[in-house]
Amino acid sequence: MYMDRRCVYYRKPLLESGTLGTKGNVQWARDEFEGLFKQPAESVNQYISDPKFMERTLKLPGTQPLEVLEAVNKSLVSERPRSWADCVGWACRHWHCQYSNNIRQLLHNFPPHQKTNSGTLFWSGPKRCPHPLTFDDSNPLHMDYIVAAANLFAQTYGITGTRDVGAVAELLHQVQVPEFTPKSGVRIHISDQELQNANASVDDSRLEELKSSLPNPEDQQSFRMYPIDFEKDDDTNFHMDFIVAASNLRAENYDIPPADRHKSKLIAGKIIPAIATTTAAVVGLVCLELYKVVQGHKQLESYKNGFLNLALPFFGFSEPIACPRNKYYDIEWTLWDRFEVQGVQPSGEEMTLRQFLAYFKSEHRLEITMLSQGVSMLYSFFMPPAKLRERHDQPMTEIVTKVSKKKIGRHVKALVFELCCNDDSECDIEVPYVRYTIR
Repeated sequence: MYMDRRCVYYRKPLLESGTLGTKGNVQWARDEFEGLFKQPAESVNQYISDPKFMERTLKLPGTQPLEVLEAVNKSLVSERPRSWADCVGWACRHWHCQYSNNIRQLLHNFPPHQKTNSGTLFWSGPKRCPHPLTFDDSNPLHMDYIVAAANLFAQTYGITGTRDVGAVAELLHQVQVPEFTPKSGVRIHISDQELQNANASVDDSRLEELKSSLPNPEDQQSFRMYPIDFEKDDDTNFHMDFIVAASNLRAENYDIPPADRHKSKLIAGKIIPAIATTTAAVVGLVCLELYKVVQGHKQLESYKNGFLNLALPFFGFSEPIACPRNKYYDIEWTLWDRFEVQGVQPSGEEMTLRQFLAYFKSEHRLEITMLSQGVSMLYSFFMPPAKLRERHDQPMTEIVTKVSKKKIGRHVKALVFELCCNDDSECDIEVPYVRYTIR
């Protein structure tokens, strides 16, 4: 069912949030992330580019066609932003929808003192009675949600956002939030069985209404959305900011203890913790080797590789093998060695490709014939002359971004480059990789 057509379609019974605790709230927030910032954008792009999208969507079982077309309609018509201010307005209205209006509708259907047919209180046992929240722009948790949600929503449309909380608060003063009035006759599914039964039928009239209201895909060929894949380890991308804020607001609705960022990251990332006994054994073996390093042992045979399987149990030890040694000119190197290059000068200017090539020629007597970063080829001697001229005077990070078609995250402090080089006699030689520091 739909609590409100401005709100998210509930795939799970709304009452589940009151029974699953911290883990359930974080998982609920993860589902929210996918349902707001990934799936609608993917559906829109398919609707625009795939002529058979509508045909395939209408063949989906249950209420899935309705869900998908609702998401496409919102993204292209009813909730499509034109500016950063529109994104802030969307985040504010969505906050009210999720943490106030839906809860008030739920309590309208199931009042706090309502009893079941057996005479027991409906809100009892594992079902916590929720309470709606009141938005307060001086509450850091509320503003964390607005800033994160608005920026993520803006990213899906290619709109530039901001981290300035004060500027966001100013825009919030201009947002009109519709007055909420509980609706009668709204069906709220309180179990998975009821939800499955409801999924057996589709609102055909609403489906036809959506089909007729969607814009012609041919008129949208120049428009694309940008689905967001969840990444928990980049603290600058707003992903975990949204998860933490969304889950803790839901926890506040149901009087569940909030979870800190670290705990939320563990749950959201689906990290499986190791068995305590295995972890303790591994840590013990590592510490034994660390003591040897601290004591200054230089002989390789003093150290041991360890393998253990506590299910058998089996413990095995072996002597490590020295890594291969390579050589160019009179310089020996191993896989533990690297070239350190400071890409950004104290003045703030970054090294260009021309300067990078000249640096290795003058400092290391190496002529770079090919330069790559990951799977991206940044430079090669056989590139077309026009492309070489274009790249010679571009900063290295600009070339990486252009060739890989990916932005360099703010958390990235250095890039790894692989080189193919010739020595003074123009013979191909192996050299270490380059650690190119940018921050």
